[in-house]
Amino acid sequence: MKERVRSEVLRKKIMSAEKASRFIQDGMTVGTSGFTPAGYPKAVPLALAKRAKEGERLKINLITGASVGEELDGELAKAGVVERRYPYQTNGDMRNKINSGDVKFSDIHLSHMPRWIKYGFFGNIDVAVIEAVALNEDGSIVPSTSIGCSNALVEKAEKVIIEINTSQPIDLEGIHDVYDIENPPHTKPIPLTKVEEKIGVPYIKCPIEKIAAVVVTDIKDSTRDVAPIDEDSKIMAQHIVDFLVKESKEGRLPEKLLPLQSGVGSVANAILGGLKETKFEDLEIYSEVLQDSVFDLMDAGKIKFASGTSLTISPNRLEDFYKNLHKYRRNIILRPEEISNNPEIIRRLGVIAMNTAIEFDIYGNVNSTNISGSRMMNGIGGSGDFARNAYLSIFMTKSTAKGGDISSIVPFVKHVDHTEHDVHVVVTEQGLADLRGLSPRERVEKIIENCVHPKFKEHLRNYVKSAEKNCKYKHTPHDFNEAFKN
Repeated sequence: MKERVRSEVLRKKIMSAEKASRFIQDGMTVGTSGFTPAGYPKAVPLALAKRAKEGERLKINLITGASVGEELDGELAKAGVVERRYPYQTNGDMRNKINSGDVKFSDIHLSHMPRWIKYGFFGNIDVAVIEAVALNEDGSIVPSTSIGCSNALVEKAEKVIIEINTSQPIDLEGIHDVYDIENPPHTKPIPLTKVEEKIGVPYIKCPIEKIAAVVVTDIKDSTRDVAPIDEDSKIMAQHIVDFLVKESKEGRLPEKLLPLQSGVGSVANAILGGLKETKFEDLEIYSEVLQDSVFDLMDAGKIKFASGTSLTISPNRLEDFYKNLHKYRRNIILRPEEISNNPEIIRRLGVIAMNTAIEFDIYGNVNSTNISGSRMMNGIGGSGDFARNAYLSIFMTKSTAKGGDISSIVPFVKHVDHTEHDVHVVVTEQGLADLRGLSPRERVEKIIENCVHPKFKEHLRNYVKSAEKNCKYKHTPHDFNEAFKN
């Protein structure tokens, strides 16, 4: 354990997860590491859930970097431990608790989270629980497969609990680049001008006296299998690849493209996979999550460098990834989400942002969080950070949902996450609509013609006719009685 816990003082603080969990009491605000779902604590949350299941009154406000695994979100949700949850989740049990009203959920842009923590907007952070691969002599923390907002939580927490996870290879040390931003009025420009630049230190600073407990565990990240790429996803990916090729030929993109950001899932995997078949070389990734498809491109010699805030590798790929970590580590960096999602950097680098929508409307507004306007799925995540500040902002979804029974393109989305002002391109398997520079009525024509399933085109065209007839104002005509039916 000396290789992992390098301080004799901290080795004396090694204890069981159950004992460490006693530092967390009813009513506290607890922050944890973790991001989609990688590098999150497992043993201490399981001990918390056990205490609640045994009858102890235990409610906490829970802050994470983004989504986390079953051992944290799932078990705490089922045990009724979570009173309030920030800022993004993908766990079914947590989602059900949010939608039933049992958990208060606040959906926040991920780039805002570290700032809000440091500004004190969430009140005091009582305890931070951080997964690490090592602790240095001075108490500084070497993170595991994600950083998220761990550095901000450690800075503001009264106490810190460290989970040393021996299933995470010590070779992860050195891929992290932790740069802390000062609060206004002392904020300075972030000195990052290239994807591959390192501007910080490879650890999270932490006063040694803040660390109250060290827990040793070997529970692996509960990452998900990569969803199979279906035919619709392949078609959407090809539409986007063709568009990028065209933009490059016409001089609006450089030959090697600009840095790419892509969400998770089958469409994202299909898009990155599609780039393997193009002439694009020396690609760069500036994103949140580095997933399987990034390393497939690396293996194909297509990626020059990739920057993110987490490594979310599927279970089937994990062993191979760790085996080849010595090869990949030269070309990857993990940063805090305050940097990976920072608007200043996204705009400076000219990121091409590609994210998934639940639905979008005929004017280009996007709903990426709430089904039927009120049922929360996961949250906005980092899509808003990238969409508003991207060189190109692309949203994609299949043209229909519920087995083809409903259209994913509607007269007016019932919940707006990304306004028409932040959306440059929308894509379905039917086609791609480039909305740049178009008036609202021009967007309507292009979206219906290019993106809507033939089954629903006539319905939407009839809606537009009704809106133009019944709405006094013709710039963005709507018939709200019709728009919000069903």
